[in-house]
Amino acid sequence: MERPTRLGQTAKAVAVVVVVLAVAYPLVGVIGTSFASQTDIIKSSGLVLWPDHPTLDAYRTIFTGGVVTRALIVSVGITVFGTLASLLVTVGMAYGLSRRDVTGSRFILMTALFTMLFNAGIIPNFLLVKGLGLYDTYAALVMPTLVSAFNLVVLRSFFMNLPEELYDAAKVDGAGDFRILVRIVLPLSKAVLAVISLFYAVTYWNAFFNSLLYLNDSDKWPLPMVLRTYVLQGQSLNAASAGEVLAPQQAVQMAVLVIAVVPILCVYPFLQRYFTKGVLTGAVKG
Repeated sequence: MERPTRLGQTAKAVAVVVVVLAVAYPLVGVIGTSFASQTDIIKSSGLVLWPDHPTLDAYRTIFTGGVVTRALIVSVGITVFGTLASLLVTVGMAYGLSRRDVTGSRFILMTALFTMLFNAGIIPNFLLVKGLGLYDTYAALVMPTLVSAFNLVVLRSFFMNLPEELYDAAKVDGAGDFRILVRIVLPLSKAVLAVISLFYAVTYWNAFFNSLLYLNDSDKWPLPMVLRTYVLQGQSLNAASAGEVLAPQQAVQMAVLVIAVVPILCVYPFLQRYFTKGVLTGAVKG
């Protein structure tokens, strides 16, 4: 029995190493290319893992021109404001729906769940946003995705799992629903709130499609739209922003990718420990 066990452990280790290499190789290539000079890029035929002549010219080009800087500020603003607004609304709805004595809670919950199965579609959503006067405004990037039905269900289930005695004891002491939510429920919900915050933050940070649909002014573009224009479509960021070529175009494109990915990579390790606890605990009971 010992030999198959060792073989299984070896196979798992090999599989993990292969997966890590498959994930790390393109990431290292993107970072290395962003610091590469024209000579390094030509020498390696495009993808540079370790530049022989590292330079910050690509990042200087990006932040000198202002296009990426402005888009980065827009993305940060939308992510922070959108995440806070979504958390506020989702927490309020989830708490109300978790209380059995709230009239109409079942109907509201079924309505929210219905949106997980059926979507109105692009054209009705666009007409609704335009009819509400939100077209070409930052609100169009927040309002259509303000509440996620999945996050609502997870948070509601977590609230329902809390001991009913806590609510009863607080009510005996004269606490109202708002005080119970703020002073008792939320402090006990840090894990699930951290996970849902990350879900919302990633959604807003990667808000590409809504930006493509609802933003007409390029000065309002968030970072994903800049990625699409200057990386996927291959337009020259040098000519568009700085007016002169300060770095190889491929290095500039990879630098934009690094700027778009790094913030989420920096936030994720601090919230990763809450993932299993937050999602599974909120999904035990419906």
